[in-house]
Amino acid sequence: MTTTESRTPDIPGDAIQRTARIAGAWFILTFAFSIPAVFLYDPVLNDADYILGAGADTRVRLGALLEILTAVANIATALVLFPVLKRQSESIALGYVGLRIVESTIIVMGIVSVLAIVALRQDLAGEGGADAALIGRSLVAVKDQTFLLGPAFCAGLGNGLLLGYLMYRSGLVPRRMALIGLVGGPIACATATAVLFGAYEQQSPVNFLFTAPEIVWELSLGIWLVTKGFRAGALSAETGGAG
Repeated sequence: MTTTESRTPDIPGDAIQRTARIAGAWFILTFAFSIPAVFLYDPVLNDADYILGAGADTRVRLGALLEILTAVANIATALVLFPVLKRQSESIALGYVGLRIVESTIIVMGIVSVLAIVALRQDLAGEGGADAALIGRSLVAVKDQTFLLGPAFCAGLGNGLLLGYLMYRSGLVPRRMALIGLVGGPIACATATAVLFGAYEQQSPVNFLFTAPEIVWELSLGIWLVTKGFRAGALSAETGGAG
């Protein structure tokens, strides 16, 4: 037999629902950490001569801390969901975990580039001229590209396509909602690729429009899991009738 019940032991339903709510909380935390970080980074990302000026180092460091917590939350979402997702496809579930780790690694690379700007600004103490400004702009460019390849491309592939597929297949959340990720994820990857090859700017309205479905999917999934957990009918199949 190849049914879910024959492949995996029974797990109490309340334990899986607890997993759902923990995963949902981590998803919400990724937004709670990452959105303020964008505003805290504003002085260093949008001032070409930040490395030569007075700086807002404490603010930037706080943004870096929030982004580190974002990276942790990204990995936590995948690890918490893995025991449930592997019942649908262990290889795809492992791929999802792997992509979340890659995404978080790329995020940390961006954090390092921002903190390097802060360190150089303090070492130069406003000196260094055009060469220092060029180094600062180069490090900002590194940060921009890590955002493009990490939260844009990898998240679209992992959270969108892979997680969307597993949720759609299992029915653990409404399939219409999972379909947003299943469709929005590839679109997010496509628009990140278009930006990479210069079709339009990363901050353009077109890029935001194509990324919006992925954002809606991740936020709605987090809220659904926290407030409602997994759907009862699908949950019965996951637990083998237990609980």
